[in-house]
Amino acid sequence: MSSSAVHSLWTTAAEGKLDKIPAPHIEYAQLAPTLIVVGAAIVGILVEAFVPRRSRYYVQVFLSVVALAAAFAAVVGLAAGGYGTTKAHIAAMGAIAVDGPALFLQGTILLASIVAIFTFAERRLDPVAHGNRVDSFAAQAASVPGSDSEKAAVKAGFTTTEVFPLALFAISGMLVFPSANDLLTLFVALEVFSLPLYLLCALARRKRLMSQEAAVKYFLLGAFSSAFLLFGIALLYGYAGSVSYATIADVVSGSVQNVDPALAGTMGNDALLLIGGAMILMGLLFKVGAVPFHMWTPDVYQGAPTPVTGFMAAATKVAAFGALLRLLYVVLPGMSWDWRPVMWGVAIITMLGGAVVAITQTDIKRLLAYSSIAHAGFILAGVIATNADGISSVLFYLGAYSFVTIGAFAVVTLVRDAGGEATHLSKWAGLGRRSPLVAAVFAVFLLAFAGIPLTSGFSGKFAVFKAAAEGGAGALVVVGVVSSAVAAFFYIRVIVLMFFSEPKADGPTVAVPSPLTMTAIGVGVAVTLVLGVAPQYFLDLAHSAGVFVR
Repeated sequence: MSSSAVHSLWTTAAEGKLDKIPAPHIEYAQLAPTLIVVGAAIVGILVEAFVPRRSRYYVQVFLSVVALAAAFAAVVGLAAGGYGTTKAHIAAMGAIAVDGPALFLQGTILLASIVAIFTFAERRLDPVAHGNRVDSFAAQAASVPGSDSEKAAVKAGFTTTEVFPLALFAISGMLVFPSANDLLTLFVALEVFSLPLYLLCALARRKRLMSQEAAVKYFLLGAFSSAFLLFGIALLYGYAGSVSYATIADVVSGSVQNVDPALAGTMGNDALLLIGGAMILMGLLFKVGAVPFHMWTPDVYQGAPTPVTGFMAAATKVAAFGALLRLLYVVLPGMSWDWRPVMWGVAIITMLGGAVVAITQTDIKRLLAYSSIAHAGFILAGVIATNADGISSVLFYLGAYSFVTIGAFAVVTLVRDAGGEATHLSKWAGLGRRSPLVAAVFAVFLLAFAGIPLTSGFSGKFAVFKAAAEGGAGALVVVGVVSSAVAAFFYIRVIVLMFFSEPKADGPTVAVPSPLTMTAIGVGVAVTLVLGVAPQYFLDLAHSAGVFVR
């Protein structure tokens, strides 16, 4: 047969097929928040390539803040347009859900990220090195700690401005994570926000070896958790013949109509469902920092640059809990008898484990890390409630918690001695006499973590425990209250240390920050007090945003 005849056969075959290939239908306006952040991240990489070194920092900070503010405006626009309530639907050919919880969590992530970017951009805390202002990040990330190339980079006044596009990529992944509506989108979003975080953890200017060790630990454990998640996705695909949330939920509930004959053999094999669901839960609980998947948290929080720690502790938790809620409430509600007892166990050991181990900590960043583990347990109590209040209370708690966390880590960056940040608790003795304002602000954050009335922490805990009690998890609430009491002990202990012990003669000083960090801390205090004194408007907002689109 001649080549022309073969070619004509191909074209005839292709002509028959042309009407069969559908063009993808993407709702760009409803994906605007994520697209704005991704676009800014790509522009940020081009800035690194083409803008002269001395101007990069200013361009990157401006670009990041403008992009995040624009993305937040897009979220508010979508919510005002009814996409959180009446017009909630599945966009991007079934990959992304545009609904109340997605928009609420995206708004929270973007606001927290703007505040976190201010702490990234801080350049007044370290003394001026060789005539240049320096930030918390390594002068040249690629150079070996202590090598001549590093010394040359410090002397030349280099700064790692790549942290801004890296942060934007991480934020874009976090925006997709809670709104993903199929398992593959979930996995891609997980990798998009994890990989930049692994890099950001390794970029501390001081204590570089500790920072790189933290990044390696985070990367190895994160790779394990991603593998578990991916294996779980494969098993759930084998069970349901689809990675779409809605289809899996239909197969679980037994209401699926047309079964693919190739999958009829494995469909309804409960072993695949249970093992696959458990593995995906493991991957998400790792990101949340729940016991027993918490081992990375204290080491990574301690070793990472403090602005990155604050950003991770706030934004990652919001994104991961959003994805966890969607998985349990949209995909596996028909299995709640199976997953609730497991989650009960995880919540109890997370609350108690985080609170008890935190008592023994001597480093302020490790103490806040174990406190964040305990908070993950409190939020899980709301997840277990399996009622409408459960969703809205978790949304509210995440919003309140994220600002307190960024504010607290921003205060940690201010307390310094000759070696950089003074994170050992003994150094904080008598801080209230040296600089009463900083100690008072930190005390406000600690009281919010402890859940003392008139702070956002109390409103959040009350909402979560109330939802759990109404959902029939009264015993869990008792454990939660006991672990809150245990946790209050070590928060109050730090306050006593700051205000009631004598300052040491060679103690640390409190650096005077630029308006950027002042803004971050000020926003943290304002949110803490407003959500504590008058939480009702925000509780109602979370309640109206608490319905998942199916």
